[in-house]
Amino acid sequence: MTTAELHTLTGAYALHALSDEERADFEQHLAHCEACTQESAELSATAARLGLAATVTPRPDLRGQVLRRITTVRQDSPREPALSRTGRTAGARRWLLSRWALAACFAAAAALGGTAVWQHQRAEDAQEQARQADQDNDRIAAVLAAPDAKSDSAQLGDGANGTVVVSKSQDRSVFIASGMAHPPQGKVYQLWYDDDGTMRSAGLMDTTRSDQAVLLSGGVDGASGMGITVEPAGGSKRPTTDPVALMRLPA
Repeated sequence: MTTAELHTLTGAYALHALSDEERADFEQHLAHCEACTQESAELSATAARLGLAATVTPRPDLRGQVLRRITTVRQDSPREPALSRTGRTAGARRWLLSRWALAACFAAAAALGGTAVWQHQRAEDAQEQARQADQDNDRIAAVLAAPDAKSDSAQLGDGANGTVVVSKSQDRSVFIASGMAHPPQGKVYQLWYDDDGTMRSAGLMDTTRSDQAVLLSGGVDGASGMGITVEPAGGSKRPTTDPVALMRLPA
């Protein structure tokens, strides 16, 4: 694969859409290409924030339509902004919007289960909750966009999928679930770090959402894996049921 071809893989890499061979070649390329490293991190953060928004079920033909459009619509090259202050501001905004639009197209093409959409704040009494949610999302996005972030994905059963992303430099990890069934009434999914066979609580999942990203509580601190159990509302100090899923943490 040529260097020119590798430069075009930032979006697919950010969405974990490369084959093992392509991923290995691109990661070698990242070690020597600062521009691709920065763009991959930005697209990872963008896709993560889009994935944290509400989802809607797309039309059956949406994915094929997006993939066809991608092959026919050429991305504009960066242009010199206008000399006036107003022109510079407008040009910068258009450039930023084009970057977000591109990332949104990538996310729509790869999501398979749904299309992420942004939600505007609807009432003043929800502003504080929205600010808190933004802070949580920023912490999650920071892990996903970390230069040393590594991920591993697995099928969790009943059509659900899970991805765990680990950043050693931040000593944090994020679990991203897609299509998980809601737990029984009065129960909650609890996350655990696996410390050489000893399970350490890493937080609770939202019982109302089947698609979500969760920042695991506490540092990775040498844990080799993570698990998910069904626990009473509020969680447990120790697992009380067999794990519904076990995943290794990427090295």
